[in-house]
Amino acid sequence: MQKRMEEIELSLSSFLSSKPLYYAKIDYTRMPRAYNSIKSSLNIPKIIHIMGTNAKGTTGRFLAGALHKNGCNVGHYSSPHILEFNERIWLNGKNVDDSLLDVAHEKLLTLLDKEFLETLSYFEYTTFIAMVVYEKCDYIVLEAGLGGEHDATSVFESVLSIYTPIDMDHEAFLGDSLELVAKTKLRAMGKRVLIAKQTHQEVTAFAIEIAKSYNSEIIFVEDDISPEDSSIIASVSKELQLANYLEENLFTAMNALKLLGIPYDVSSFEKAKLFGRLMRVNENITLDVGHNVLAAKAIKEAYASKKIVLIYNSFEDKDYTQVLSVLKDIILHVEVLHVEDSRIVKQDALERVLETLDIKYRDFNKIESELEYLVFGSFSVAETFLRVLNEQKIYNNDTR
Repeated sequence: MQKRMEEIELSLSSFLSSKPLYYAKIDYTRMPRAYNSIKSSLNIPKIIHIMGTNAKGTTGRFLAGALHKNGCNVGHYSSPHILEFNERIWLNGKNVDDSLLDVAHEKLLTLLDKEFLETLSYFEYTTFIAMVVYEKCDYIVLEAGLGGEHDATSVFESVLSIYTPIDMDHEAFLGDSLELVAKTKLRAMGKRVLIAKQTHQEVTAFAIEIAKSYNSEIIFVEDDISPEDSSIIASVSKELQLANYLEENLFTAMNALKLLGIPYDVSSFEKAKLFGRLMRVNENITLDVGHNVLAAKAIKEAYASKKIVLIYNSFEDKDYTQVLSVLKDIILHVEVLHVEDSRIVKQDALERVLETLDIKYRDFNKIESELEYLVFGSFSVAETFLRVLNEQKIYNNDTR
């Protein structure tokens, strides 16, 4: 195949940097049209499609890790990344090498028409990159982006759809009520569907309704845990220091393995690297990228017996008022982290909310070794904090 030299001169990073990360309006026909144009040239492995509001990443990593431990070639596609783009494309236990990304990029440049090379979004093109990287896999654990019926990941047929807890999120694209959000996500289900434990019972009813109209088989994560599974969860939880909600994500992954006919034991999960959810950065700093109300409730439960300093910021379109209201009881004070992103809430608006909630606050400056910190917010907040931590001496008296 002859390469389009005018496009291939661009490295993947340069190519992606030319694409906007977010759109005010999305062309929902673009991804299906692009996929249909190159479908015959791709080898798509068995896909396990994970959708929901929270818990997609950790559920997916538990599942992908167990599949790999069982001898499968497996990829885990997730988003966004925190520090490096390669975090999005996990392959057989580690983030993909740059060389494989380059090969995938070159292949797509020969396959896709100019229209699609120019118009595909950052996430859409990245999804195609992952599919090319994963062509020799047995399974792809494919995490949705916005997670709805028009998501870029929803163009591929799946052997199993997994729904983690669904709650309000991305209302501008998914709808302004729980029913609209849930049904938009649920309409992406395939023919076999696993539903995790839900916070809202209405979601279960919506899932049954849509599964019936799709003639899909629907399975709910078991309420009762067998002694064998309970023992595995306890051992893995102790090894990885899992919060309760992460144990639930582990159990969802175990249920998925049963449906796939894949055996598992304690060793299947003990080396899982859960990046971004209650991740211990060091002895007194924990980081979590949950950023919404559902995640805040899980954080509050995890920290019920202690008080923390919250290093925080939020995107303007998130319900940061409710997030802070939920977390208030576990907060000593808030330290506002400055983040260079046009979507971040104006600081005076955030400060007004903190004052209304009677939460003490100040700008983030340094880490005190005797305090316990939680960095909580979007991936941009996590990225900013980790880069500051790596590049600057932010510890009081440089105690690192």
